[in-house]
Amino acid sequence: MDAGTKRGLEPVKFLIDPVASRFTVQAFATGMLSSFGHNPTLGIRDFDGEIECDPETYEKAIVRMTVRTSTMEVLDEMKRDDREKLEQEMYGKILEVSRFPVASFESKEIIIQKLGADLLRADVKGDLSFHGNTQSHSFTARVTAMGPILRISGDFPLRQSDYGIKPFSFAGGALRLKDDLKFSFELVAQKQE
Repeated sequence: MDAGTKRGLEPVKFLIDPVASRFTVQAFATGMLSSFGHNPTLGIRDFDGEIECDPETYEKAIVRMTVRTSTMEVLDEMKRDDREKLEQEMYGKILEVSRFPVASFESKEIIIQKLGADLLRADVKGDLSFHGNTQSHSFTARVTAMGPILRISGDFPLRQSDYGIKPFSFAGGALRLKDDLKFSFELVAQKQE
């Protein structure tokens, strides 16, 4: 019998609030015309997730998250035609959202380190399913416990080719996006009663 069972503490569930949260992807331009281009930032608009854990120790924590891939949008200022062309290419040829409408992550192991009274470091390992491929994926997050609310932040790199995605190319390859992307997140999760 573990300590949580002795105290009678059931795991607590926190639901991620997508309205209060921010989840973005940064792409990086390369090629002959990259100095004229920019590094587009995409906002992920439709996602949900949950965190389950022991409410006192955060041991045996589990994270699950799902993203609807058709809801990414370019956040940068750009000409309307360029934005529409980029989003059309992204949804149709790069992400193939009609074939792969969701991406999901489920943790397999989370190691918690207390940094302060209400501040934690979480080293998360799990499976990321994206574009029809599932790969082992890990990242580190900072977690601030604020009573019934968790604030979780961090970032992680992702290589598109690991998931069978060909990086975007424009103007005959004179401007293209690098294989590596940077995902950043600032998530707010609310305790469920």
